Amino acid sequence: MKSSPLSVWTATFFLALFSQCVSGKDCVCELKNLQRPFPMEKLDSIHSAANQCNRSITSTQLMEVDVLMLGVQRRLEQLEESVSVLENEDDGDLYGAVSLRIVELELAEIQELMGKLKKTINSHKWLSESTATKLQNMTEGMQELEAFDLLHVVSKQRENQRLTRELTECQHELQATPQPPTPQPYCPQGQLVNVTGPRTYAVTQYGTSYYYGAWGKDPKPAPGKEDMYWLVALTSSDVYANYVRHYSSLSTLLVGVGPVDTVIASSNPTTNTIMGPNAVQYGDALYYGCYNTPAVCRFNISDRSVTNTPLPQNSGINNKFPFGHLDATYIYTDLDLATDESGVWVVYTAPDNFGNVILSEVIEESPPSLGRTWRTSLHKRTATNTFMACGVLYAARFLDQQTEEIFYSFDTETSEERYDLKIRIKKMQTNIQSLNYNPRDRMLYAYSNSYIVSYNAVLCSCDY
Repeated sequence: MKSSPLSVWTATFFLALFSQCVSGKDCVCELKNLQRPFPMEKLDSIHSAANQCNRSITSTQLMEVDVLMLGVQRRLEQLEESVSVLENEDDGDLYGAVSLRIVELELAEIQELMGKLKKTINSHKWLSESTATKLQNMTEGMQELEAFDLLHVVSKQRENQRLTRELTECQHELQATPQPPTPQPYCPQGQLVNVTGPRTYAVTQYGTSYYYGAWGKDPKPAPGKEDMYWLVALTSSDVYANYVRHYSSLSTLLVGVGPVDTVIASSNPTTNTIMGPNAVQYGDALYYGCYNTPAVCRFNISDRSVTNTPLPQNSGINNKFPFGHLDATYIYTDLDLATDESGVWVVYTAPDNFGNVILSEVIEESPPSLGRTWRTSLHKRTATNTFMACGVLYAARFLDQQTEEIFYSFDTETSEERYDLKIRIKKMQTNIQSLNYNPRDRMLYAYSNSYIVSYNAVLCSCDY
């Protein structure tokens, strides 16, 4: 029978002081322990301290500072832009007052975020110091306990582990084949982890007449149009629009002064009419769902020409697969155009995919064409909006009148789907008819019951 380490240890630390025979056969040995007893209480204490350290430090805590730092960086960049707008447009009257108010709001947001960052850093500093002290105490305690290992079992195990590790590394080096270059990350800023705001909340110069529309900034603007904002309001039955409106800055958009209308079609509805609210602008061209046709239209703003690319046969249009929720349907949202770091995308569906979302690249050319296509398991009618960021498709759903939730993602690089994101958006109106991400300023632009709303999109390359 093989002896256990404990029995060997026990035999090592006991010494027979004397022995005597009883009744000629029975031999009685008296043993006395000449060594200190093993301090089990100390070992239990170290084990408890280690468990407490594991519970007190989580991956979420490690990510908090990174997320806050990203938020501060983004807001400082936006503040610099707003101050520049203030300097250029300050006429001592209306423009200057609006721009100054925007700067004041941004400063307040930065101060609030800096306060959170300082509090988090102080908390992490205290946790780091406390943990370092505990680790030092545990290290010293374990070193004391090693003194009881007279057979040097622990030190020999450590040496064996080192030799095994070096042997494994040597074998890998001998068997290794040259590896291909590591590709650069598709999107260094990572995945969406939070949405803050709203940053902008205002009714347009249309007032509250038109519930459906879209707005934003061009992620790939033409020279001289870097600060320009675009706006499409569905001015015919909340379904159609035949022109796109441009403003020189956010201030002029909020005040409703100096818009430039670029006409796409002569009337509504007719050939080349915008159908549905999910339009986007990219590369000085407006992309939208073509009137009464399963196709994506591209309107070149400079030369006012329209080209299109057809969607696959039987793709849903004319309010067959709209977004919505239990209390409302967002009419004629069968096609959803989106932009991100790589270009333009279109979200749609078809009966042969059982109403689940289909995602396709839109190749930026004239006429446009469809590139790679992915089929997802997300049923389109369970979502209220979709948008793209860093090659990842995100979907939102209606929680209540105050909250929208980004609950789903599909990564086009890995085809991984997630339904557990739980990223909340604070709504200012009950419904959001369109939602799109701009990679240039990392903002989400929403059109919500006639109001234009913007949010800060916080992305992080941290591991989940």
